[in-house]
Amino acid sequence: MTLDRQRIVAEAVALLDAEGLDGVTTRKLAARLGVQSPTLYWHVPNKAALVTAIADAILDQQFADVGPPEPDQHWQDWLRGLAERLRRALLAHPDGARVVSAAQLSRAMAALSELAMSALVARGVPLRQARVIVLTVERFTVGHVLEEQAPRPDAEALKDFDMTAFAERHPTVVAAISEYFGPGRTVDDLFRECLDVVIAGAAVHAGTAG
Repeated sequence: MTLDRQRIVAEAVALLDAEGLDGVTTRKLAARLGVQSPTLYWHVPNKAALVTAIADAILDQQFADVGPPEPDQHWQDWLRGLAERLRRALLAHPDGARVVSAAQLSRAMAALSELAMSALVARGVPLRQARVIVLTVERFTVGHVLEEQAPRPDAEALKDFDMTAFAERHPTVVAAISEYFGPGRTVDDLFRECLDVVIAGAAVHAGTAG
């Protein structure tokens, strides 16, 4: 099979899915492709370029068909949907948020930002505010998923952790967590509610509801 950039990136995404970002090395990727590492450099000159290509592939899977808001759709609802799609794209792969946050000059992320900012400007949001709103929503989403995908405390970390003492020092934090995650509530609900706060604030800042 001919070795080209598309095949390299597809195999890199598969390697990411198998081993996470730390396992994506040119040596392992070359081995999966049955070539020597220097051969990859004809298509991806370094690890940074490879990570960016993976990020673009991850985003393209979710945003290939995305378009501007419908004429009767509020930009807040449309932007909320865009953020939820971004979260799904990142969660679809181990370390997806780390990959996208580490990407340099991502074509797909730039296209997403262009679409979102231009959509808000078309609805009367001043350009400066549109940029701040879109960056805030994007960075909140990536940051939220970074935390979702971060390793959980292992047995060694929990060995000397005193939950009773922690609860005594931070009773409101513990009560809030226990109250929020009642039956049927998940981290999906938490993301949506936090996102609603971000977008509601953005709407007030922009001074427009359309």
